[in-house]
Amino acid sequence: MVSQVEISSFDLRFEGHRLRQKAVEKVLLGSIAEKGICEPLQGVDTRDTRILIDGFKRYRCAQKLGIGIVPYRCLSSDTALGIIEFLRGSNRKSLNIVEQARLIDELNRSTHMSTSEIADLLEKSKSWVSVRSGMIHEMSDFVMEKIFSGQFPAYSWLYTIKPFMRINRIKRKEIDEFVSIVSGKKLSTRNIYCGPYEFVKIRINNS
Repeated sequence: MVSQVEISSFDLRFEGHRLRQKAVEKVLLGSIAEKGICEPLQGVDTRDTRILIDGFKRYRCAQKLGIGIVPYRCLSSDTALGIIEFLRGSNRKSLNIVEQARLIDELNRSTHMSTSEIADLLEKSKSWVSVRSGMIHEMSDFVMEKIFSGQFPAYSWLYTIKPFMRINRIKRKEIDEFVSIVSGKKLSTRNIYCGPYEFVKIRINNS
């Protein structure tokens, strides 16, 4: 059921679990300015607060446009079950694999559910859950912040950095240093692709 709620009522604790995409948000801002918010925001209504899980771009656009009341759908009265319900419907949404991973990690940490239990609730295989759990554990906090803030592309992490780390046994602090250098430079994935290899060559030559 969709209701109309005050935008000020949302708890934004999971905002950092979703990727920031400035270009997408800019287009969305224009659409909302013209047509309003067509798709309801989604979250969890606990006894104490209303926790937003889906719709952070719409939330930020509404704030910029001075919209005080937004359409909203409650997924559950329990935070963990709300995340499960959202993930179950994520196939029809543009939910990136690293966002799935971050939310599954949240379930692991907050509820201590096993991989098997999460897989059963999501109606996914245990390997599907394990891949995403392992993905988050391979990231340092620094790299995670750069990815989710939109300063470093998630695609480059998945298909360039992760394989490079495994093959070359590069330390996390060296990856952090590389990501720090290229983050926020608006580089394409093509520009970033050869970066780790060149970076290591420079380190070896200077050692």
